[in-house]
Amino acid sequence: MDARQVVVVIGGAVAGSEAAVMAAERGALVVVIEQNARPYGKIEDGLPRWHAALRRKEFGRIDANLAHPNILFVPRTRLGEELTLDELIDEYGVGTVILANGAWRDRHLGLTALDRFAGAGLIYQNPLVRWFNHHPDPGWTGPSYALADGAIVIGGGLASLDVVKILNLELYQRALAARGIDVDVVELEHSGIDKVLEAHALTPEALGVRGCTLFYRRSAEDMPLATDADPTPERLARLRKTRLKILDKVLRRYLVNFEPNAVACGVLVEDERLAGLVFRRTRAEDGGGVVEVPGSEFEVRSQLVVSSIGSLPEPLPGIPMKRDVYAFRDWDTGELDAERGIYGLGNVLTGRGNIKESRQSAREVVRRLAERRHAGELDLDTASEEAHAAARREASEVLDQALARPAMPGERVEALVARVYRRWDEVGYGGDYAGWIAAHRPWDWTEDEISGGEDGDD
Repeated sequence: MDARQVVVVIGGAVAGSEAAVMAAERGALVVVIEQNARPYGKIEDGLPRWHAALRRKEFGRIDANLAHPNILFVPRTRLGEELTLDELIDEYGVGTVILANGAWRDRHLGLTALDRFAGAGLIYQNPLVRWFNHHPDPGWTGPSYALADGAIVIGGGLASLDVVKILNLELYQRALAARGIDVDVVELEHSGIDKVLEAHALTPEALGVRGCTLFYRRSAEDMPLATDADPTPERLARLRKTRLKILDKVLRRYLVNFEPNAVACGVLVEDERLAGLVFRRTRAEDGGGVVEVPGSEFEVRSQLVVSSIGSLPEPLPGIPMKRDVYAFRDWDTGELDAERGIYGLGNVLTGRGNIKESRQSAREVVRRLAERRHAGELDLDTASEEAHAAARREASEVLDQALARPAMPGERVEALVARVYRRWDEVGYGGDYAGWIAAHRPWDWTEDEISGGEDGDD
């Protein structure tokens, strides 16, 4: 083989597939290492399945990117296990590794006494959404969750709004089914729980459903549902109105309860089972901080606590960490180790306080798109185009540096490709990306969707 530029991309979703196809179009050989059978990442496992049309559009865009002939897709492979950084860089001489593996590790809630109830009363956001998206699949082999009524949800960001909707949609679907009313959770989300109950002359009390409650440590106006790096007083006033609008829509349409200015400080246990949490009131200080109010404790009884306080990248062997995040040398360029050619893209760059808000990075654009989605101000084409354009801008900065590095000698390229082929044999992948994806479609991807049929409003 001739010498050529080689780029290894870890993760094949939006950021990873855009970086991969851009490098491939510049003539590089690109190896995309994906831990799952499919490369869709949080489009599949983190975006709730009622966004069927957006999910379908994104699946198609990712597929089109990764089908480029200069890309070698390697599914069911985890960096640090089946392949390591040292192997790629030191043994094969790969000049550039781009981490686009997302943020899948939930932030710890901070109540160590609650840890022993993980999976048995305590659920974190990422596994909950993944379960919601996949549990109707007859082939689902992941964890199963019994969602108790009256759940406590601790959060406050946009992702926590998806969590409270999931809980109440599941609860009300179950309650309606007990009345002989068959309604799918996607239909229930599109119509709104309030409208469905009204159509059947029912109330939450008649169904015996209390619903979940979202607890947030600040006021509703302070929720990070719409943000600005340095707002003027006028812009801040508009942001607060937008936050209230987004929250009110969720509370009203999906019959969610909300408790502001409350922080969990203790755990209630009865007969070795989770029985609820102890909360303490908070108040805002003039400097913008929040302090707990002594003597303001109150108990909330519940058999289920869901933590939705953010996600972090998973630790990877060979990647330095600084506390809970990757130790980037440059948060603007995504540089982890320029000497070894290691960079990060997308949600692996967790730590907004360290990122210049003026930069039109993919993670910031996606966050703003989520704000507009919850406010009902976003169409599918805009969502897709803006997210991918932002990913391309971010990837371009990395690739400009990466492809300026020396080409990889032909014998090392040949050895790396042979290693990829061996891994293909191990996972049963024959090298035909389109054929592989056709045989490994998500369970809810129907023939109508494949041919481009409509599935209703998103």
